Amino acid sequence: MRALVLTGPREAEVREIEPPAAAAGEVVVDVERVGVCGTDVELFTGEMTYLHTGRSRYPLRPGHEWCGVVTALGAGVAPEWLGRRVTGDTMLGCGHCDRCRAGRHHVCAELAEIGISRGRAGALAERLAVPVRALHPLPDTVDPTLGALVEPGGNALRAVDAAGLRPGERLLILGTGTIGLLAALFARARGIETHLLGRDEEALRLARTLGFAGAWTRPSLPELPWEAVIDASNAPGLPALAVDLVEPARRVVYIGLAGTPSTLDTRDLLFKDVTAVGILGGSAGLAGAIAAYADGSVDARPLVAATAGLAGTAGILAGRRPHDAGPGPKIHIDPRR
Repeated sequence: MRALVLTGPREAEVREIEPPAAAAGEVVVDVERVGVCGTDVELFTGEMTYLHTGRSRYPLRPGHEWCGVVTALGAGVAPEWLGRRVTGDTMLGCGHCDRCRAGRHHVCAELAEIGISRGRAGALAERLAVPVRALHPLPDTVDPTLGALVEPGGNALRAVDAAGLRPGERLLILGTGTIGLLAALFARARGIETHLLGRDEEALRLARTLGFAGAWTRPSLPELPWEAVIDASNAPGLPALAVDLVEPARRVVYIGLAGTPSTLDTRDLLFKDVTAVGILGGSAGLAGAIAAYADGSVDARPLVAATAGLAGTAGILAGRRPHDAGPGPKIHIDPRR
């Protein structure tokens, strides 16, 4: 089968490799669609922290936002999985430790991440081996585009949940990338008054097209009581701004990752009695994201700018958008092309 292999910083090629076999408790999936994520870009450029700690190493096969069809079963897997359209959890805990048993497998000390860490091969390939315990079935109403948006959707939904808002309350989201826009869509579907803060007017164009009238730059941001703030940006100065803007005794949610350490004075948290929540991984939000896509309350497809073939992935990781790309922040890959 064909698979994308990262061989070193800024070195990537499509190779013919042996297809995976389903071990006990696993399935093999024929991959339909894969999203290219910022984590994939950092693995390609060599900037990913895991590459410096040894948790990830080259050669590496990326891709963790995916969907496909189960085509082979390992020992112990129920036959009902064969032929099902599925997506899956990126985070694979050991399944035995206290964290895993308590439902916190995404922070397991032995965590392996599909397409990211501990040698677990990713989905930028024609086929993918996945533990059956990580699978989530996809209804017919969730097409391949939405199926490959479940993983980022789960992250965004967890951020909205963590904000702790009721319908009618006001949310400000910092950042208009994939996670920021997804969080805005999930929040609006819950009846939350949703606003976004972008770098400039160009960054806000898609948000306004999606119907978000409250789309602001920093100079234009109105002085309103923000009952929660989600930082979905990669700017090191915005975590502190989030605390400055949020109402006292309310919540700030951090899901964005800056390339350099953020500056946040914890005294500001204390004196405003603000609760700060960090979000790592979409595990607990995957089922909710699928349900929202399936019932039509959230349509995230406009976030996908283009779908390219596997051969074009290296260029996309290097920052070259397809010539026919639309305004969305997300590029998808169809490994069958």
